[in-house]
Amino acid sequence: MQAMRWMVVTAFLCGSAVSAGAFAAAAQQGKAPAGIPVGHAMGVDLAGMDHSVKPGDDFDNYANGNWRKTAVIPADRASTGIFLQVFQKAEKRNAQIIRDAGASHPAAGSNQRKIADYYAAFMNTAAIEKAGLSPLKPELDKVAAIRTRTDLSRVLGGQLRADVDPINATNWQTEHLFGLFVTQGLEDPSHNIAYLLQGGLGMPSRDYYLKDDAEMAGFRDKYKAYIAATLQRAGIADAPAKAQAIFGLEMKIAKAQASLVESEDVHKANNPWPLGAYAQKAPGMDWNAYFEAAGLAGQPVVDAWQPDAIKGLSALVASEPLQTWKDYLTFHTINESAGLLPKAYADASFEFYGHTLTGTPKQRDRWKRAIGAVNNDLGDAVGQIYVKKYFPPASKRQVQDMVKNILAAFDERVDQLDWMTAATKQKAKAKIESLKVGVGYPETWRDYSALVIKPGDALGNHLRAVEQEYRHQKAKLGQPVDRGEWWMTPQTVNAVNLPLQNALNFPAAILEAPFFDPKADAAANYGSIGAVIGHEISHSFDNTGAEFDAQGRLANWWTPEDLAHFKAAGQKLVEQYDAYEPLPGLHINGQQTLGENIADVSGLTAAWIAYHKSLGGKPAPVIQGLTGDQRFFLAFGQSWRSKTRDAALRQQVITDVHAPGRYRAQTVRNIDAWYKAFDPKPGQKLYLDPKQRVHIW
Repeated sequence: MQAMRWMVVTAFLCGSAVSAGAFAAAAQQGKAPAGIPVGHAMGVDLAGMDHSVKPGDDFDNYANGNWRKTAVIPADRASTGIFLQVFQKAEKRNAQIIRDAGASHPAAGSNQRKIADYYAAFMNTAAIEKAGLSPLKPELDKVAAIRTRTDLSRVLGGQLRADVDPINATNWQTEHLFGLFVTQGLEDPSHNIAYLLQGGLGMPSRDYYLKDDAEMAGFRDKYKAYIAATLQRAGIADAPAKAQAIFGLEMKIAKAQASLVESEDVHKANNPWPLGAYAQKAPGMDWNAYFEAAGLAGQPVVDAWQPDAIKGLSALVASEPLQTWKDYLTFHTINESAGLLPKAYADASFEFYGHTLTGTPKQRDRWKRAIGAVNNDLGDAVGQIYVKKYFPPASKRQVQDMVKNILAAFDERVDQLDWMTAATKQKAKAKIESLKVGVGYPETWRDYSALVIKPGDALGNHLRAVEQEYRHQKAKLGQPVDRGEWWMTPQTVNAVNLPLQNALNFPAAILEAPFFDPKADAAANYGSIGAVIGHEISHSFDNTGAEFDAQGRLANWWTPEDLAHFKAAGQKLVEQYDAYEPLPGLHINGQQTLGENIADVSGLTAAWIAYHKSLGGKPAPVIQGLTGDQRFFLAFGQSWRSKTRDAALRQQVITDVHAPGRYRAQTVRNIDAWYKAFDPKPGQKLYLDPKQRVHIW
């Protein structure tokens, strides 16, 4: 759901270990200050810049052009760039933690034992080959036993799970017909309620079914072939005909689904239906059987996030042939677990989802996939060890200080807005003051004592972990909201804003160089990680975050005049991003990416204010011919350094609420200080007349 969709790169502070005066003196001598490696003092990669490009024409290529010319995307990756660089550092650390867990001969039932056994099971390919499809037999038998629509509803309810991606939840696509999300009520922030979200597709989004261009048509043909091959591999008769029927059902599901832009409209999502009303509002499903099987029968309400989609999907349960539903469920039961099935299934799954849909030539090494799986299912168990080894208390304090600085800059910016009335400013400042920021790791850790992990049962381990996560989420229903709850593990290279909780999470693994380097110039740190911190803070005031008050309640706290100005500024940003064309004929959807784009503009503005405050009234040093502001903006542009395969880029543009990194680097065109720093001229591609620049916060 929209409230959980935000991704960033995030923050680490603490002033530079060398004073501004030392930087200035070193610059005059043409060398780096003592204690900082030559070429590293600025935190800016000079060699990666392309000076043949004018900053006013293409700031991304000016900052990153030479790097991009020689950068090679790893064969097992869809893209490369700064995020991958930091991820690989965390991956190596996680690998060592997980391997050490087994070497220490931990006690039975301990987190370390579970980590070791989960990893060993994933790596035990002989046991996986021997097991075949047998771990799925209980689920497949339930599907085979379906005789009536009530049976179908009961099986669908039993498959409901709560593994929603917190970064992209509005466009989260589960292969189950619906997904569950648990968080506080939109109008009652004191208690958690259940939200039912659309699902049911095997490809990344409804656009892969409904768009009529050649690329999408090709994906559809290969998907049908993949369905048939999977069924045939499982020994199911008439696989081609069944594959055609399954795809036809998914096409109807896609047509029933809401678009990503529609799903982002939080007002359309505020539908707390009483359980007894589902049969009337969304006829077709036996909702009593569904909710009973899902363990939700005692809930007073379940919010229908995409009500029209839920109505459409329920109708399909009644209208489509029962055998087609059984074949559909059989395929998706197998497909969903393909990565933990024998090699033929895993390889075929990668060939379609990895190679065909993202253009990635090579499957990741098994040990890397195993590390990812352990982190997914035992994330807090690994995370507790990670922060003890790699995130000392001093680092946590430093980051918290940087967050405070940027929050203060944002607060100051609100005071300076000439278009906002005093009443709205007061509410905005209250929201800033009450924002709860988690840095590094959560205050409480997940309890895995009830999770059974066996060293020879890779798929069973994962299925039990998913089921336990579902029980954990259901246990929160009706309970008071924990505003300190984390939605990411400490070893995740990412960050998130949680508007309903009015909270931020900055995991430890993102608080690393080159996003933040304690030995680098303050301009680089504020331009890179500072802009990310500002980005996350700004999400509380983007086109969705601005709909929630300081308590996380869906409430209009704007005057009509202020709201009109805010929406008009947002529309200018929509039009700006609509014009970008990452691939021929494929434009960014400015409305779909609006929240992220608002956060980029506002976050960069707040980081720039905080950077100048960090100078303590002294002028920024000039280092190797670059002013402080030039280094600040170059660090920002280089933070979004990326190179992506075309198929993966197409998928991102269609399914993601974030614009590709190359276009996020061009955010600078809306910042007045960038014009002073690089002197772009009218007529250059990025140049905007002052009245055209988008200033929101």
